[in-house]
Amino acid sequence: MSEHIFFEKSTKQSQVKATIVAKYFWAWAQVMKKRSDKIAYIDLFAGTGSYKDGTKSTPILVLERAILDVDMRELLITIFNDVDATHIQALQNVINVIPDVRTLKYQPQFLTREVTEEIVSSFEQIHCPTLFFIDPFGYKGVSLHLINLLLQEWGNECIFFFNYNRINMGVQNEGVKKHIDSLFGEERAKMLRIKLQTLSSFERELMIVDEITQALKEGQGKYVQSFCFKYKDSSRTSHYLIFVTKNKVGYKIMKDVMAKESSNLEQGVPNFEYKPSTQNQISLFDMAQPLDDLAKMLLDQFAGRTMTVKEVYEQHHVGKHYIEKNYKEILKQLESEGTIIIVPPASQRRKNRGEVTLANHVKVTFPIQ
Repeated sequence: MSEHIFFEKSTKQSQVKATIVAKYFWAWAQVMKKRSDKIAYIDLFAGTGSYKDGTKSTPILVLERAILDVDMRELLITIFNDVDATHIQALQNVINVIPDVRTLKYQPQFLTREVTEEIVSSFEQIHCPTLFFIDPFGYKGVSLHLINLLLQEWGNECIFFFNYNRINMGVQNEGVKKHIDSLFGEERAKMLRIKLQTLSSFERELMIVDEITQALKEGQGKYVQSFCFKYKDSSRTSHYLIFVTKNKVGYKIMKDVMAKESSNLEQGVPNFEYKPSTQNQISLFDMAQPLDDLAKMLLDQFAGRTMTVKEVYEQHHVGKHYIEKNYKEILKQLESEGTIIIVPPASQRRKNRGEVTLANHVKVTFPIQ
């Protein structure tokens, strides 16, 4: 697919991707504006601002939401980059006609630079929490070193496009070895090529996603969350949206955002993937009983301990599909079965719409195994 065709019509996948980024930006901004007098949103592959069918892309969604907030108009810095000058000109034209765009204290900045590690120097004067979005056409321009550089400063976070389909085909292709090495790190990419030789397609995907996750965690990214996009009418994976942060609050927020955009829930647990068509598509996740699995994990890991609901969630959820709501649901279920003790008990806790609540400070005691 050429870039020209790409911008002709928005796909449902691209809309979901833009929704995730825009929703996360807003939630992140609400947290950061309490801690800093400036925040920034930087899009390194900004595109044209809208598709020819009229669908708005991420830069426009971010700006329109910011303009509606008095505080955000005073503190938001935006920088939009695209090496294609015609894309940037089109984006400028779209942004210039956004109602009240001139009310922004810091007017949007536009760059036409190739995305390499050197582009980071363009942002050194900002010195404020920054959300970076890296969404290239393909995977050229995304590197492990670049992401680590972007995350160095306090409050910086990154969301990037991980083209699984092309990366899977390119891992063992000598013609793109340079790009794969820069994405995973040279030594890790070398070992990955060896590990993948005997794996099934399902195992390959697990291995590739796990390796990029571990590579990010070994760098600046303490917390990593991915969201999978499937091809239309297929169980094959197209790409992932990967979020990287050093902050556990941001990680929780993004999990909640991605959970709401998931195309399927099993026992209330999100699968963190989007399938344009789910009919007749059954995955291993769909056949699982994830809340039952969660109950067993908690009873095993926290056997004999007394801790708050918040401590249970924070000490267990990293790297797993479960969100806070799932933990509270299974803890209430275990309480009703008499398996765990919660103080105060259900009879003494308040109800909300007929449901017994479970506050974060409530104490939970797990039985000794």
